[in-house]
Amino acid sequence: MSAPSSPSDAQSLDAGDSDAGLVPFEVHVPQAAIDDLRLRLSLIRWPDRETVQDWSQGVPLSSAQALVDYWIHDYDWRKCESRINRYPQFRTRIDGVGIHFIHARSPHPHALPILMTHGWPGSVIEFLDIIDRLTDPTRFGGRADDAFHVVVPSIPGYGFSDKPTERGWNPQRIARAWAVLMHRLEYRRWVAQGGDWGSAITHAMASQRPQGLLAAHVNLPLVVPEILPAHPSKEEQEALSGIERYLNQMAGYADQMNTRPQTIGYALNDSPLALAMWMYEKFFEWTDNRGRPEDALSRDHMLDDISLYWFTGTGTSSARLYWEGVGHTIREHSFFSGSRAASGRIDLPMAASIFPRETFRAPRAWAEAAWSNVFHWNEVDKGGHFAAFEQPALLATELWNAFRGFRDQL
Repeated sequence: MSAPSSPSDAQSLDAGDSDAGLVPFEVHVPQAAIDDLRLRLSLIRWPDRETVQDWSQGVPLSSAQALVDYWIHDYDWRKCESRINRYPQFRTRIDGVGIHFIHARSPHPHALPILMTHGWPGSVIEFLDIIDRLTDPTRFGGRADDAFHVVVPSIPGYGFSDKPTERGWNPQRIARAWAVLMHRLEYRRWVAQGGDWGSAITHAMASQRPQGLLAAHVNLPLVVPEILPAHPSKEEQEALSGIERYLNQMAGYADQMNTRPQTIGYALNDSPLALAMWMYEKFFEWTDNRGRPEDALSRDHMLDDISLYWFTGTGTSSARLYWEGVGHTIREHSFFSGSRAASGRIDLPMAASIFPRETFRAPRAWAEAAWSNVFHWNEVDKGGHFAAFEQPALLATELWNAFRGFRDQL
């Protein structure tokens, strides 16, 4: 179950970077940028109201106006800055791109290092409510033996990492960069976790098996069979229906970013309203809610994430990951198919936690066909696509339980 011990790509990439230091970093958005945001929000030219009584045409006008009113009059970005800055942050240069990351070390001496990767429209903010649970489980009813050292990088083109200026930053290249990061932090043995694009990147790492990577966990297993079953079981039929629903009713955003990220990027970079609704719609569609995004995530939490994208100007650069990872590299319609083709069969020990309102719920049989060593599989009773954001306590418990058997390899 241990990772191979031969020299890794991480070491060779690390040696090739002339600026490989770790530079302390702290978030501080200039007040002028906050004032500019409020001014832009006050000058919105609203569209006419939808002609339906639900979200089937997109974000309802009344919901959009309520969120923006809160953004202008009640939301405080400085509180978000304080939350992020509670944790040690750094930047380092890997493969020519500056990478931002949170590095929260556990007070417990035998903690297991874990690398956690976000997706779109997420960011490192997704993990702010789970970090303490992982670094110090004893504060939350867990055991000291289950503690983690937590590393949370911002994907290139997202948040406070640099925006790539050349082609090629797909999940496979990001996975190699993450291996460099863990090598640079001098972690000899570590595990990985991710959802959404973080899952695709984690699958890529698991396929590459960099030196030191012991095992991985995802909350979106990308394990669709190359040949779909002719006579699917009930569980398989539910998964296929989920994929069909996603492609037919929910994938318009992905089709645009897969094919023309630059075009949608003009709206996302120039209009805070466009950016907010592009993301707010996904907080509605992908969370475990009762009809409103606010049932699953607070307005403050959603606006923390939306504001991060706005202040860093990463609407366009984050969209390019779709063009790189699916639209250009794979040329397949489905995010799931693209990730499957890129990863192939995985022999690294793999685990998954399945949340009920995930966009796609893979059957365990599909995972066992794609992963030779499934060491943990659990279906939980609440939560959606943004596992750490929606249910930090539940995901923390899943990670405590899943990786318990790997701690003797440190």
